[in-house]
Order: sequence, then structure tokens, then C-alpha cells
Amino acid sequence: MTTSTLPRALSLAAVLAAFAACAVPGQANATSFTSSASSAGSASSGSVSDSIGSSSNSSGDDKKVAAGEYRVIDVAQAPAKPNTTRMTLRAVAAGAAREFHLDVPNRALAQRPVNAGELVQVSERAYGYEFAHADTRRSFFLALQDDWYRDLGSRKVTI
Repeated sequence: MTTSTLPRALSLAAVLAAFAACAVPGQANATSFTSSASSAGSASSGSVSDSIGSSSNSSGDDKKVAAGEYRVIDVAQAPAKPNTTRMTLRAVAAGAAREFHLDVPNRALAQRPVNAGELVQVSERAYGYEFAHADTRRSFFLALQDDWYRDLGSRKVTI
């Protein structure tokens, strides 16, 4: 990791720690918090390129997603991705014809699944996109920009 990526990596660690704190209520001690942050990083996040794709009703393969509310129009097993759920999302805003699919690890949906017909709130963040249940605004998945996701990976450190 270079010195230029160090601030981003620290920011990402803070984001994942905050995400874990929201995702795992009642965890008070440092050991539990660290463990929660680690599991939030692996179970509740993925790269934009692996998680977001165009639906068959969209033109091109644009990974850009606009912030806003989306209706879940389909939920199914993701093709060729074991233990992964594919949601097809369609923008709710009037005149917005944007539709895309989101692949989410099943573990990220273990506490509360997302069903067809529900609304999902998408928020654009510096690190990528945050997906939350629209009714509670509780996050269930982070789609990280590819360079942020690469920085998250474990690396062997030699001293």
C-alpha cells in the first residue's frame, strides 16, 4: 500500500467499522467490534464490477447507479455465483427508466432478507454505493469502487 492510498484505506476502515456498528447493535467491547467490522467487510461489501450489472432491459453495461429509491422487481439466485442473491432494481422516480441488478452475498441478507416489491434506498458515497432498506434506512450492502475494494484486501506484511 502506498502512502497515497493510506488515507483512503484508513477512511475505508472507518466506513466499515461504522457500518459494522450499525449492522451489529449491542456490541460493546473492542474485540466484538473488531470482529464485527471484519465480518461486515467480508459479508456485506463487494466491488462495483462484481456486484452491479445492467439488467436485460437496460442499454449498455454501465456500472453507474443514481442515488434514490429503487423497487425490487425480482429476487433470485445469482447465476454462477453460489451463496449470492441477485436483485433486479428499478428506479422509482418519475421518468427514471434506470434498471440494474445487484448481486449480494446471502450472509449480508441473513438478518433481514429483501423481497420483491420492497423499496431499497441507494446512496452514492465517496467509496461507492450504500444499499439500505428504504423503510429503516438500515444498510445491508456496500458496493465499493474497485480501487477501494482492492485496498481492502488482506496483504502479507513483512517487518
